[in-house]
Amino acid sequence: MFDIKIDDARYWKNCVDSIVSLVDEGAFNITKEGIALKAMDPSGISMVSFFMPSKAFSKYEVEKPISIGINLENLSKILSSARNNEQLVMKDASNKLAIEFIGENSRRRYRLPMIDIKKEADKEPKIEFESTIEVKSDPFREVLKDATSLSSLIGFKTEKDNFKISAKGDAAELEEDHANNTDFVKKLNVSKASAATFNLEYLDRMVRACPPGNSIDISLKTEEPVKINYKIGDATVAYFLAPYMES
Repeated sequence: MFDIKIDDARYWKNCVDSIVSLVDEGAFNITKEGIALKAMDPSGISMVSFFMPSKAFSKYEVEKPISIGINLENLSKILSSARNNEQLVMKDASNKLAIEFIGENSRRRYRLPMIDIKKEADKEPKIEFESTIEVKSDPFREVLKDATSLSSLIGFKTEKDNFKISAKGDAAELEEDHANNTDFVKKLNVSKASAATFNLEYLDRMVRACPPGNSIDISLKTEEPVKINYKIGDATVAYFLAPYMES
């Protein structure tokens, strides 16, 4: 049994959107510490790892750990009805997730069936990253947008004092150097120069839910999966994306 309340229903919508950008179903693991979810996308080239601590909720009562399988796309659609200044309550009710929006003069209730998720939670890949880059989310999204107009792939490369981004298409090529560019890069730590190429569509989906003005951490190792992570309030979301390898 659990009884969970969030003062801002739209905040939970933003959190769920960070997951549904990659996977349409998954299992929330609800414990006394908080709510977690780990899942691979259907293609198997990317993964999302989400955690929201219990302190982020205004009410958090969990009798014992429970895992609930949910169609996240349907949950996101329900949460889209959240209005300004509405609270959100979630409870388990006869193998369904009971969702209630509470406004100043109104209440709306939904029941979303729980589903059976037979696959065990995926484990995060263990990678000793060679470079970590903290970038500002807004200009980073602009770079991805620029690259998308040219190519379906984007290259990241780090040197001692530089973070380079490149994209190559039939019509044109894009190269950006961000050495000492504090308007873009907040922190750069490089133990070894790193380089890898990634699918642009997946990267765009990963950063879509990052709040404006936030920072995004990029962890890189040559020809290894990249790790992208950021905060949504008290919640943390991390993604892993396998590199593009030329055949």
